[in-house]
Amino acid sequence: MEPSRMPLKARALLLPLLAIAFAAGLALAATPDQKAAAGFGPHPTLPEPRRQLLPTVHVAASVGWPAGAKPQAYGGHNVDAFANGLDHPRWIYVLPNGDVLVAETNAPTTRPDDGKGPKAWVTKQFMKKAGAGTPSANRIILLRDTKGDGVADQRSVFVDGLNSPFGMALVGNTFYVANTDAIVSYAYTTGQTSLQGPANHLTDLPAGTINHHWTKNLIASADGKKLYASIGSNSNAAENGIEAEEGRAAIVEIDIVSGAKRVYATGLRNPVGMAWEPGSGVLWTSVNERDELGDDLVPDYMTAVHDGGFYGWPYSYYGRHLDPRVKPQRPDLVDKALVPDYALGSHTASLGLAASDGNSLGPAYTHGMFVGQHGSWNRKNASGYKVIFVPFVNAKPQGQPLTVLEGFLNRKGEAMGRPVGVALDKRGALLVADDVGNVIWRVTLNP
Repeated sequence: MEPSRMPLKARALLLPLLAIAFAAGLALAATPDQKAAAGFGPHPTLPEPRRQLLPTVHVAASVGWPAGAKPQAYGGHNVDAFANGLDHPRWIYVLPNGDVLVAETNAPTTRPDDGKGPKAWVTKQFMKKAGAGTPSANRIILLRDTKGDGVADQRSVFVDGLNSPFGMALVGNTFYVANTDAIVSYAYTTGQTSLQGPANHLTDLPAGTINHHWTKNLIASADGKKLYASIGSNSNAAENGIEAEEGRAAIVEIDIVSGAKRVYATGLRNPVGMAWEPGSGVLWTSVNERDELGDDLVPDYMTAVHDGGFYGWPYSYYGRHLDPRVKPQRPDLVDKALVPDYALGSHTASLGLAASDGNSLGPAYTHGMFVGQHGSWNRKNASGYKVIFVPFVNAKPQGQPLTVLEGFLNRKGEAMGRPVGVALDKRGALLVADDVGNVIWRVTLNP
C-alpha cells in the first residue's frame, strides 16, 4: 500500500518512522567497530539490552557489481566468478560428479499476514531496497565446468516449478528439495542435467500465511536414513503469539522412507546453514538471532546441535539472558537453555555454513567452518557482508575468525553483492552464492 493511500491514523504513525529510518540510512558506514568485535568468539561480551521503540534501519542499497569489479580475497587467495547472470542465487549444493546446483529463489508471494502494521510496512520497503523484493525464480540451476578452468561453461535448468526452494540433498539415486512448505524428491541419475517426471511428496513443512522466515534448509545423515530440516521462527521475538510458532524455530529429523518427523532441537530463532563436523560427526547450524535490543545484541551464532536441546528462543538469548519483551516467560525452559558454542557477531545475518575439511585453500583452513555473512540491515555500523573462516581444534571452534572474502560494500556503503550459501567444489575451492551480484564466486589459493 502506498503511504498516500494508507489510513490517516496509520500515516501519522508511519511518517516519523520513515523520516528516522531514511535519515539513518544515509549514515550507513562499514568501518570496524570494537563493540562488534566483542560479539565474536566462544565467549562473547554481551551488553545490556536496549529496547527500541523504532528499530535501527541502515540498509545498504543493492547496486550490483560494476564491470570488472569483484570481492577482495584474503590469506593468499584469489576470487573469480564461477558463474554470473543468475537470478537471486541463494544456496549451493555440489553433486558427487562435480556439478554445482544453485537454488535461484526468494520469499514466497503468498504471505498476507507477514508483518502487518506501519513498522512492518517500512521494514518491507527497506528489504526491497536491500535486494530481497524480487520475485522468486523458483528453480534450481545446474552449472558444469567441462574445461576444468574454474568457470562454468554449461548451465541448464535442473528443476523448476518449485515453491521458494532452498535446501538440497542427494541420497543414493534420490534428490531431495526443501520447498518453503514441503520436502519433495525426484529420481536422479549421475550426470543428468535436468530432472524428469513429477515430484514425490515426502512431508509438509510449516508455512502458512505468515511464514516469516521462509527458508527451509536440508541435510542428510551419513547413513542416508534421515534428513534434517532447519525451520525459522514466524516472528522476531514471538510478537505474533507463541501459537504461531508451532513446529518452528527448530531443526526436525525426518525418516527418509516414511516421511515421519520429530523435533530434534528447539529454541533456534532462525537456523539456516547446517553442516556435519567431520571429526565428531556432530551436526552444526548457523543461527540468526533476534533484533531490536540494540546494535550489539544479539550475536548470531553457530553451535553444535544436541538431540533434544533447547537454545532459548524466544524467552532467552545466549543461554539464560532473558528477553524482557517476551510475556509470559517460561522459567522452566530458560533453566535448561543451552549456551551456543560460538558467536558470529550481532546482526551479521550469518547464513551459509560449510565444513572446511577437504578444501584446497591452505593449511590454515584444514579444520573449521566457512560462514557466509549476508550482512546487517539494522545496525548503525554495517556488520557482516563477508565470508569468514572459524578454526576448529578437537572438533570445537577456537579463537577469532579469519576473513576469507569481503569488499561487498562500496565506499558509499552500497551493496555490490551479499554472500549467502557457501560450499566446497570437487577440487576443494570455496564457492560463494552472491544473491545481489547474481554471481557464484570461486575462491582458490594463489599459485
